[in-house]
Amino acid sequence: MAEASAEFLLQNLKQVIEENATLIYNVKNQASSLYDELCLFRGVLKDAMEKPNKSETLKEILKQIRSVVYEAEAAIDTFVIHTAVQKARRRLEKATLLFGYWAKLRGVAKDIRMIRETASSISATRMFGHALREISNAHNRATIEKKIPIVEEHHVVGFKEDAENLIDVLTGGSDEREVVSIVGMPGLGKTTLAKMISRDQKIVREFGNRAFVHISRSYSRKDVFIAILSNLAQAPNAAVDMDEQILSHEIFNHLENVKYLIVLDDVWSQEVWNDLKNVIPQNSNGSRILITTRFTRVAKHANPIRDPYDLPPLTHENSWSLLKLKALGTNDCLPELMESGKHIAEKCGGLPLAIIILGGILLDKDQDEWNKINENVKAHFTMDPEKLMENFIAPSYYDLPYQFKPCFLYFGIFPEGFEIPVWRLVRLWIAEGFIQKEETKSLEDTAEGYLEDLVKRNLVMARSLRLNGKIKTCCVHDMLHEFCRKQASEENFFQDIQQIDHQGNNNYTLEKYRRLCFHPGNLNYIDLKSHGKDLRSFFCPPSDGTEDVASIIGAFKLLKILEARSIRFTQFPTDLIRLIHLRYIVLSIDIDIPKAISKLQNIQTLIVETSNRTLDIKANIWKMYQLRHIKTNTSTTLLGPGGSNTTERRNSSVAVRSGNLQTLSTVSPESCTGNLFSRARNLKKLGIRGRVAKLLENQGGPLFSDNLMKLGNLEHLKLINDVSSDTPLLNRLPLGVAFPPKLKKITLSGTLLDWVQLSELEMLETLEVLKLKADAFKGEKWNINRTGFPALRVLYIDTTDLISWNASSDHFPNLMCLYLRYCTELVAVPSSLASVPSFQKMDLYCTTKAESSARQIQRTKGSGFKLSICCSL
Repeated sequence: MAEASAEFLLQNLKQVIEENATLIYNVKNQASSLYDELCLFRGVLKDAMEKPNKSETLKEILKQIRSVVYEAEAAIDTFVIHTAVQKARRRLEKATLLFGYWAKLRGVAKDIRMIRETASSISATRMFGHALREISNAHNRATIEKKIPIVEEHHVVGFKEDAENLIDVLTGGSDEREVVSIVGMPGLGKTTLAKMISRDQKIVREFGNRAFVHISRSYSRKDVFIAILSNLAQAPNAAVDMDEQILSHEIFNHLENVKYLIVLDDVWSQEVWNDLKNVIPQNSNGSRILITTRFTRVAKHANPIRDPYDLPPLTHENSWSLLKLKALGTNDCLPELMESGKHIAEKCGGLPLAIIILGGILLDKDQDEWNKINENVKAHFTMDPEKLMENFIAPSYYDLPYQFKPCFLYFGIFPEGFEIPVWRLVRLWIAEGFIQKEETKSLEDTAEGYLEDLVKRNLVMARSLRLNGKIKTCCVHDMLHEFCRKQASEENFFQDIQQIDHQGNNNYTLEKYRRLCFHPGNLNYIDLKSHGKDLRSFFCPPSDGTEDVASIIGAFKLLKILEARSIRFTQFPTDLIRLIHLRYIVLSIDIDIPKAISKLQNIQTLIVETSNRTLDIKANIWKMYQLRHIKTNTSTTLLGPGGSNTTERRNSSVAVRSGNLQTLSTVSPESCTGNLFSRARNLKKLGIRGRVAKLLENQGGPLFSDNLMKLGNLEHLKLINDVSSDTPLLNRLPLGVAFPPKLKKITLSGTLLDWVQLSELEMLETLEVLKLKADAFKGEKWNINRTGFPALRVLYIDTTDLISWNASSDHFPNLMCLYLRYCTELVAVPSSLASVPSFQKMDLYCTTKAESSARQIQRTKGSGFKLSICCSL
């Protein structure tokens, strides 16, 4: 990974020089010459990444290259900070300040000159020549063809009989609480089987309260308590600040009188059950706890009476089926691949993870490659389980194109078993500089393409999909997660600080790392000022909020990423504006955002979480020219473009330079002015929350419709009407012709419109997803009188008093999925939907009256139709 890091640093160095041309003018020639020197290393870096086994000579050369580029980037970034501070002080014109500035300038120029000399000396050495010869035959791999992502739990091979046996055990037997365990070696599919069981309809009907919690080796009792509570009910925002005793009482009270199933996945120690057995009540409702573990001793400790279920390896037949699915995407196989393919599957010993990873390596390979892999598979089975998995993972890792390698290792930063929201992952990749601009794509689209490629290579699992079919959350298998962490630590890619004793003793050499992840309480025992002067990314998982955030800001002046959502600010940290290189920041704060934050000129993603009902961002975001995404969890008021005292000429200039903004979620109706929409014409996602009726009533409706049409690139519009006793009700939606031409998704919530108003949305020829959440519409009847929804693929209706719904198949010619939540009065789902060829899935929750019609549609559609019904409260 060192070589991948250096390659991206080389690209980022050029970006730093270009984006800060005015700030580094006095040293630009030196920096540009240095960049030219470093470009000589580009081919070495790319080719070296193809070699899984590098000589010590090559490793040393790569280490030297990385060190030089790190130093170059740090020198230039440090100078950018000095220059920015000087510009802010320029009006003072104090001789002492100017003298200090020029002294720093001469220092940076000297540093860059020395780095240039080092770079030149590297390329002149005999060692460098040896390295060139070693990698002379290396070549880049081609990117594989993109295919539809496979969601792992929906494409399970070989566990049907195991699942049926365990479901019978869980739903039968005594009424007393009982622990059932699945035991097996790493990579055998324990987690996959447990997820398959937890989603089975028989389990869903039997256990109205269910939780699936990944435990992992780095066990935190408080984190597990919060995870269980979040699964069973929406955990309060203050859960992170609660102590363990309060959390345990919350769980006990929730489960005391109900029938539940708690799945504890990947349990490593007996202490886990010791910590949980008194928190989970021993009622007589037939409740169950399902444990997956590698260790028989852990299973027997949790239930000495019942023998654990030893998960057997896959059969040869199932192994071959799984390999075909992962390598070919189908159950069919070319005759010339059949013989070697069956041998490969057989030699994998029935281990699903080994088969899955090999499937990724075999993807799009020819017969010769299949034969070569067939010859080498057996050698990997002479080692212990962890070494065995590493020997399958490493070849797949080295087979990746160079630009994917840092993206893959980045998964190690997240907690094991954590389902990562794709929007968050993509924006972090971009902020890190991993994603390079492609002419016809946005950075976000390119990043999602990288992720889809990693999924197709079976290195990443798509845990859930969005309603439009794109990946919503993802994760990696625990063995791949372990590989990412080990590889990243060896290459100084990142370091996870997990265990430090109360005297502050640790074995970490923090100054070597560019990215650090601190776990709860550890910041209190580290002298941050003596570490990490070149740190670029700082992650702090959920904690009790006692850490000193000011010390982070003071210690890590070159930060690009500050992810500290768990630390709640009681006042705005003024030193934050000194982190001028910040690209991605998450703030948990219960005060307004001051105007000073607009000085962070490089911010791409601003995420603010607050417990307040409203938020006021007083900064002029239109001066933050790199800003791409603003995401808040409440109704947010923005300062108008350019401010109230600026001229229209200045506003026009700002408009040109604010074209990067793609996400505004969620802003107040009062902020939705013509000025805002004029200056955010590249918005793709807009969320509006508050008294939405103000926008849509007669006095504001036409104006809002006109403004909305300015957003020619808008794809997702969300309107959340905060309902209260004095909130005016909406009478109508904007006219269909007033919606942007590229709009694909509309979400409405709390709008309480009459169903007849949906006719305005029937005119939208590009609308693919319609989500009607929490009283979006009211009334007993919905009659579709016009042509219907020609492009609609997904319809989601939640919490409504609808009784009668009349529609024909012509009204939904492309419907694929229907979701109904808490539509308790709905008598029937229109039977005509059974005639829609594309209709594949229906999901009903608490809609008992419509169950009969839903099952009739399923019978008409046949076995390929997926129907999920859950009516347990």
